[in-house]
Amino acid sequence: MTLKELTKETYDQALQDMQIASFMQTAEMGTLLEKRGNQVTYLGLETDGKLQVLAVLYAQAMTGGLRMEINSGPASTDSKYLPDFYQALQSYAKSKGALELVVKPYDTYQTFDSDGNPNDDEKPHLITDFTKLGYSHDGLQTGYPGGEPDWHYVKDLTGLTAQSLRKSYSKKGRPLANKTATFGIKLRKLKRDELSQFKDITSSTSERRDYEDKPLDYYEAFYDSFGDKAEFMVASINFQDYLDNLTKDQDKLKERIDAIEAELAAGSNSCKKHNMLKELKHQFETFEVRKAEANDLLEQYGQEDVNLAASLFIYTPQEAVYLFSGSLTEFNKFYAPVALQEHVMLESIKRGINFYTFLGIQGIFDGSDGVLRFKQNFNGYIVRKMGTFHYYPRPVKYKLIQGLKKLLGR
Repeated sequence: MTLKELTKETYDQALQDMQIASFMQTAEMGTLLEKRGNQVTYLGLETDGKLQVLAVLYAQAMTGGLRMEINSGPASTDSKYLPDFYQALQSYAKSKGALELVVKPYDTYQTFDSDGNPNDDEKPHLITDFTKLGYSHDGLQTGYPGGEPDWHYVKDLTGLTAQSLRKSYSKKGRPLANKTATFGIKLRKLKRDELSQFKDITSSTSERRDYEDKPLDYYEAFYDSFGDKAEFMVASINFQDYLDNLTKDQDKLKERIDAIEAELAAGSNSCKKHNMLKELKHQFETFEVRKAEANDLLEQYGQEDVNLAASLFIYTPQEAVYLFSGSLTEFNKFYAPVALQEHVMLESIKRGINFYTFLGIQGIFDGSDGVLRFKQNFNGYIVRKMGTFHYYPRPVKYKLIQGLKKLLGR
């Protein structure tokens, strides 16, 4: 077996044949990492004339050497080749002057149902494969260690169609999607010179949730690197259109009320008709409230389209990914994120992609994770990744430098 440096083109072609591969291991992500100042190498483990393991390795300078990382990888044709790859990777990192090698594998440690109940057993051998080689493990964690989650919410789209997708949602998710569809929300893919609209929404969300948003030039570099494999989507609404739709729907409801009242006036004494009339009148009053709100919104925001939420979606042959998003709290009642999620799944089905990952959740199932509650509407399942591993090719030098930095307060 031989660990080889590959050209981007060779790597990209070989990756297409991998059944499971994170977007973090694509050539497009390699391009983005280079744009952001990283040294990027495309690696492949070859045996019997075939590339069996692939990885995007990126590095940055640190005091005394390099810090190298493989994030959400590698990709492989068979897991039996991975121990050989990880061992060869150690020698490669040392030969290139690395002081620290970080690996965050994409392998699934355990799967769970949508509520967090185990579907299968843990796979501790995945961890011991690393530790036997001298890697240290940060441990199995919850939350967002280092800003990245080890728990992902995912959905299998196999066999679903545009017509059956919504039926696959949870009992709460189906009526939520149906209601969202009545608002007249518009979805649009942003052009590069419109990415400031995306940034405005994500910035608002990051300030509200107290996390650091990416800068605009990062989103621009992402757009340039991924091309049509990425969609910066924005959901908007026009309050004049919204009011007009409410009026039309209320008028149709009034016709049904008038028809039932005519039947009752003609002598019908059906209990079912009376109950139906009562429910329809209640709905009519609800429309009055919604129209009053729509008029207020129209007065406040005018007749221009108003952005409600935005999301970045990625499409690869192996998966579709929900990466970044944001929403404006004053428009929560329109459930725009639901419309965006339905869009990416419909687009995935259209592109023939059978696996969709909503990415991170905390891995805590006591009801406190609002992100999980939202994603559960779409009736997927949960995968737990293995966490983070470290290898120090020159441990004495690494510890000495870290000790000096601590002593100097750096």
